[in-house]
Amino acid sequence: MKNKRIEKAEKLGLCFGVRRAIRLLKEAANECGEIETLGPVAHNRLLVEALADLGVKPLNHLDQARGRILAITTHGTSPAVLSDIKARHIRIIDTTCPIVRKAQNAARELAEAGFDVIIFGDTEHSEVKGLLGWAGGKGIAALEIKQIGSTVNSSSRLGIISQTTQIQSAFIKFVRQLVGAVGPEIEEIRVVNTLCKVTQGQQEAALELAGKSELMIVIGGANSANARHLVEICSPLVETHAVETADEVKTSWLAGKRRIGITAGASTPDEAVEALVAKLRSL
Repeated sequence: MKNKRIEKAEKLGLCFGVRRAIRLLKEAANECGEIETLGPVAHNRLLVEALADLGVKPLNHLDQARGRILAITTHGTSPAVLSDIKARHIRIIDTTCPIVRKAQNAARELAEAGFDVIIFGDTEHSEVKGLLGWAGGKGIAALEIKQIGSTVNSSSRLGIISQTTQIQSAFIKFVRQLVGAVGPEIEEIRVVNTLCKVTQGQQEAALELAGKSELMIVIGGANSANARHLVEICSPLVETHAVETADEVKTSWLAGKRRIGITAGASTPDEAVEALVAKLRSL
């Protein structure tokens, strides 16, 4: 790519929570030969396939468990699922991200203190499903105020937290709209910032790089929430494309572009990022 500059965001790729999970799973697989995980350890196909080669097999549902060891993924799970696993006398390896664990504790503490818990997040995401479980039946998840319905009007105390990988500006906007909508009957509102600082740092670095690039490429899992958010924040500034592997890059994207920026989702393996750089240099 003569006369073209390829630059990686200052902060990108595997976060410490995913690296920690990989280490724990590799150690367990080396010790036991093969283990199962309740869902993919993180939302990245390349990472899941690499771990599968080492004996780490993801399950879609607990009823599929055949071994005596089961790993909880970085996204965590609910207390009910943990109890179900223990009732089956299955050994648990918990790789829940420490940041997600803090969010779970926040949901539990708010619920135990008498708050109705509002979670700013995607209801279909495994992390959010787990957070709802820790809220003990007193939680509701939404990305828009209109999705909350009558919960706000029937409550006197609200606790607000966020899915850890959401965009900070979107969370702030959500909180402001919610506070404006609740009315004077709400006695107390408590907001707990459960956003992941590592994810926020990656988003800020991607935003900075997008501002001085003519093209941004985000590499990450097709189902990765944080990779999708990187695309969302870069797209308004510059042409942005999402890929899962380097092979998905199209030569037409590069036409006339001299400064190309790269960022990666928090579950993207280092090898995938380097393969993308190599691909761009080879075109």
